Parts: sequence; structure tokens; C-alpha cells
Amino acid sequence: MDKTYSFNEFMDIIRKLRSKEGCPWDREQTHESLRQCLIEEAYEVIEAINNQDSKNLCEELGDLLLQVAMHSVIAEETGEFTVEDVISEESRKMIRRHPHVFGNLTADSTKEVLKNWEDIKALEKSHVNNPEQDIKSVPKALPALIRARKVQEKAVKYGLDPGSPDKALDDITKGLDILRKAIEIGEKSRINNDFGNLLFQMIKLSVVLQINAENSLTNAINQFINRFIDVLYPQEGNGHNLCAVTPHKQEALWWEKN
Repeated sequence: MDKTYSFNEFMDIIRKLRSKEGCPWDREQTHESLRQCLIEEAYEVIEAINNQDSKNLCEELGDLLLQVAMHSVIAEETGEFTVEDVISEESRKMIRRHPHVFGNLTADSTKEVLKNWEDIKALEKSHVNNPEQDIKSVPKALPALIRARKVQEKAVKYGLDPGSPDKALDDITKGLDILRKAIEIGEKSRINNDFGNLLFQMIKLSVVLQINAENSLTNAINQFINRFIDVLYPQEGNGHNLCAVTPHKQEALWWEKN
């Protein structure tokens, strides 16, 4: 039977890897050098969840835990904090933000829980009641779609009227016209700016419609991949060489599979 390791044994393994007798690669890592690894491991966890693959999810959560352990040991070596500090701080936060579980407050619905969470979170932060600091606190490292949504949601929280779906669609139409004119002029910097503004308006529409733009785009990408494969490899025949097919024929093939 395979050995079962405790959390403390796991942390000792990481410390060993970071020691002089350990691994040269692990020893060279810093908070900065591990940033991309952390992002990639988090997305691999999401992929396992999306695939409903519990075995892979267990493995990927372990890889993500490795990143937490590595950062904690690096910080431990420089006297910044320890993994015990990480666990204790998060435990205190969970107790503090769940007064309906650990305190006297009541919350009978998810909506009430989320409201309490946001109220308590606001009290913890230095930017409480400061819209400028609050909206600037949205991490720049977030994927742009997620960051745009969070920024717009905070703007609404501080009084910005999100408008109606029709108003959001009108703004998108105006944005398309502006982008079209920029393309006609051919000014690259203006095209880039107007294209970004159009994307931002699309995220605004997702906020108004209360849908997740990230999930919507992911679904659209998957649909595109499946449709593209259907066009390349139809159920009958040997498939299509798109390089040898006219644009008109490509479009006809595409919509046949729609």
C-alpha cells in the first residue's frame, strides 16, 4: 500500500527541495519566477472541473497546493511569513466573514450571505467608502474579461447606472461605427484603442444581462472548434482541404454545419 503523507511531511519535502541538498531548479525559484506556474496550475484545476474528472482534479489540486507550499517556504526562508501564518490568517478570515456560522448573525439565503461577506470585506479594507481606491484595487493581473467585469460591477455599486440591454446594444453599435471609421483611416493606435472600447462595451452588456462573459466566450470557442472539425472532417468523404477551397465555398461549408 502506498504511503500516506501528512501536511507537515509534505511541507518538509518542499523544504528539502529548497535546501542545499535539494533540487537546483526548486532552489532557484522566487515568488516572481513562479507566477506563471501558479496561473497555469489554477487553470488546469478549472479544466479538470469542467471535464468532471475527479481523478485529474485530485492531481491538479495537489499541483496547485504545491504552488502555495513553494511560496510559503520561500517566504519562510526570508522571514516574511510561514505556511502556518497563511493557514491562520485564512482561518481567521473565514470565521470573521461567516458570522452566521461562527457568530450571532443570521443569514437564511445565499443573497444575505453574499451581502454580509461584502459588508465585512469592506470594513477590512483601507479603501472602505473610497470608490477610487476600491475600483483601483481590482488586480491588474486578472484576465482582461474578468477584470473588466469586476471594474464595471464596482462602478455600479458606487452609483453608475448600468442601463438597459437596448442602451448597451446601442453603445455597441456606436462602438462598431467608430471602429469602422478608424479602420478606414488606417491609424493603428486608434484602431487598437477603439477595438478595446468595443470589447469593454460588450462586457458592459454581459453585466446588464447578468451573464458570465468568460463562460460565454469559452462556450463559443468550444463551439467554433467543434464546427471547424466538422467542416474539415465531415462524416462522409475524406474531408476538405480549406486551402484549396474558395472563400465562398468555405462559407457555404461553414453554414452547412451550423
